[in-house]
Amino acid sequence: MLTFNTMGLSPSLLKGIEELGFENPTPIQAEIIPLIFSTDNDIVGLAQTGTGKTAAFGLPIIEQINIEDKSAQALILAPTRELCMQISKDLQNFAKHYKGLNVVPVYGGASIDIQIRALKRGAQIITATPGRMLDLIKRKAANISNIKTVVLDEADEMLNMGFRDELDGILEKTPEEKRTLLFSATMPNDVARLAKNYMKDPTRITVGTQNSGAENVRHIYYQVHARNRYLALKRIADINPDIYGIVFCRTRAETKEVADKLIKDGYNADALHGDLSQAQRDHVMKRFRERTLQMLVATDVAARGIDVNDISHVINYNLPEELEIYTHRSGRTGRAGKSGISIAIANYREIHKIPQIEKKIRKKFEKLPVPNGTEICEKQLFKLIDRMENVQVDEDQIAPFMETVNKKLDWLSKEQIIKHFISLEFNRFLEYYKNAPDLNEKADSRKKITERRSDSRGDGRSGEGRGSRGGEGRGSRGGEGRGSRGGSFTRFFINVGKKDGVIPKNIIGMINDNAQDRDINIGAIDLKDSFSFFEVGEKHAAKVLNSFYNTTFKGHRVKVEIAEKDVGGRKKGKPRKK
Repeated sequence: MLTFNTMGLSPSLLKGIEELGFENPTPIQAEIIPLIFSTDNDIVGLAQTGTGKTAAFGLPIIEQINIEDKSAQALILAPTRELCMQISKDLQNFAKHYKGLNVVPVYGGASIDIQIRALKRGAQIITATPGRMLDLIKRKAANISNIKTVVLDEADEMLNMGFRDELDGILEKTPEEKRTLLFSATMPNDVARLAKNYMKDPTRITVGTQNSGAENVRHIYYQVHARNRYLALKRIADINPDIYGIVFCRTRAETKEVADKLIKDGYNADALHGDLSQAQRDHVMKRFRERTLQMLVATDVAARGIDVNDISHVINYNLPEELEIYTHRSGRTGRAGKSGISIAIANYREIHKIPQIEKKIRKKFEKLPVPNGTEICEKQLFKLIDRMENVQVDEDQIAPFMETVNKKLDWLSKEQIIKHFISLEFNRFLEYYKNAPDLNEKADSRKKITERRSDSRGDGRSGEGRGSRGGEGRGSRGGEGRGSRGGSFTRFFINVGKKDGVIPKNIIGMINDNAQDRDINIGAIDLKDSFSFFEVGEKHAAKVLNSFYNTTFKGHRVKVEIAEKDVGGRKKGKPRKK
């Protein structure tokens, strides 16, 4: 069996990883580490999150650093500051017994002056987010002319987040003679282009099946009406009292809203999104890593840096627009040989994505009914009894109080004491779930919703979607959107068009999902080749404009702005760069 001891690592490095509890290399470590030592080849590594990529590239990079040379010799680029900081921390832990090795993380959201001073003191390894790294290069605060190795970690996510120009700008400044290591969970066209442009005949290593989910992750979906999504989330949490998981939302606004509701309803939850300061993010992540926080509600972007083992559940509050993102999300659980559960809460407008995801991950989803009140109360009751059975009794501590307690309770029988104990701890659940409604969307619900729309002349008061064709569109002026119900409209420019594969229902879906409002009056949708225009009722214009944060469509970062007006007052637009 291959071990770290047989890989050519120095005693100092072996001592460091042994203290971290590393025993045998993971499959990607077993493939990548010997390859880096034995060849000068560029390498493309395709592997899911949680497979040990950081050690796979980090250990040999540390081994090959010239400690006497204080210039930057390795540059590691990552999509988020959390991941950048995590990689830096891991490398420092690996090299704990190396004297004179400096690893410096640089990322946005922190003082650039402090980072410049750290670089000036000497950094053989720089871990960086693309935006901050390019800024430092332009300021001539970071010198990468002596770089021997460049690592692009989670390359697909960096491109999904719109860092194409920054990556090009950085890589063009690196020496011609260097080694490039690219790691990605998926291999879309943009990642293939990056590899073609900046790598020389790379060796490709695939661990597991590309785009597939982890073998020990169970995939479940619940089908509910959109208006019942949050209620379903609470029931999922209640039926899993030991849950330690991440709830993924599409937008910052939705993340804040869901987390605030959970906290208000008494759940041990908090939010992680781009509007938090670095200190706030660090505080939330500290609580989550220490398991004093059960549920972390996060956007995909904010969660990219999370490297936490033993996550029991990943919950997709919405299914992502880009199906590859589901692979990233579900890869947060079922790590290091542990089992995990990935849950999707889907309404009928999203349900068509389930077979598409199944094809990508090569696994089947289980469709389960949303738990009812009786099931939840039973599960919570057994959990309470288990806690009572397993509690550690400190005889010495409680002895002085037992005489008084026994006198106080001597009028109650054993059966009555048990009933009182259960009622004291359990009444909240019993009351909340008394007469609780069934949240499961019935098989014929879509038909009934459509019939109700016809009866109300397409007014869509059910809240599940509007228009003809079973809710896929909304009867517009061109037959693709929804007709005007009167009132003024605001015209918007959006930087995706026909060449990007966008169709009117995609734009309708982005508006509804981002704004979290099913009653927005959508007018004309005008598709161009590389951009489009759409109209919404003026009273919803500000809400729509402010909701398009971190939105992507097929790998493109989506930008939305109000279309310009000409002199005559008619709204127009002009194409803009993506």
